[in-house]
Amino acid sequence: MDETGLLKAYNSIYLEIITRYKEYIEEKEELYLTDLPRLITPADEQVLLLAKELEGNFPVYNYEDNFEDAMKLAYAYIRDRIAPVSLPIQFWLKPSQTIRYGAGDIFDKAVLLCSTLIAIGNVSSRVMVIVKNNDRHFIVYSESKGRIIGIDMEFGLNEYKNMDELLGKNGIDQGAENDDEIMAYEFNDKFYRNIV
Repeated sequence: MDETGLLKAYNSIYLEIITRYKEYIEEKEELYLTDLPRLITPADEQVLLLAKELEGNFPVYNYEDNFEDAMKLAYAYIRDRIAPVSLPIQFWLKPSQTIRYGAGDIFDKAVLLCSTLIAIGNVSSRVMVIVKNNDRHFIVYSESKGRIIGIDMEFGLNEYKNMDELLGKNGIDQGAENDDEIMAYEFNDKFYRNIV
C-alpha cells in the first residue's frame, strides 16, 4: 500500500472511531477482556467472502486435507494485504472493518486471522495474548491432526506438540510461579479464558 492509500486508511479508521464512539472517547471507554469474544466474527459476510477466496485456491476444499495450507494462505493474506497501523487511542476494529480498510494494528490482524480460520472450518482456533512488562505478544493458534499450529503475528508459523510446549516456548510455565509482570489469556468467538 502506498503512502496515499495508507493515509486514506488512517482517515477512514479515524472517522469510524469518532462516529461510533464520539461520546465515549472523552470518557476513556474500554472494552473488557471478557468482551473480546464479540470481536471474533467467523459468520460475518466479509470474513466468509475471504474464507471462500482462500478455499478457492484448492480444486475442492476439504478441511482434513487442506486446512493447514489454507491457514498459511490466510496468514499470507493478512501479512501482505493488511497494512499495519497504530492508532493513538485503543480501539478495536471488527474483522470486516480490517478487511474493508485494508489496515489494522497487530491485534486487529490477529482477530481477523482467528475469525477466518474458524470460517474455513477450524473451530478450535483462538487468539492468545501474552503481556510481559506492558508489551503485548499475539499468537493465533489452531489444533490440527494432534498438534498445535501457531501463527505468531510478528514471527510467523510454528508447530507445537501440545499446549505446554506452546506456552513454554513463549515464556510461560503453567506449573511454576510466573513473573508478576506476565499475564496471558486466550479467546475466540465462544469463550475467554485467563491462562496466567
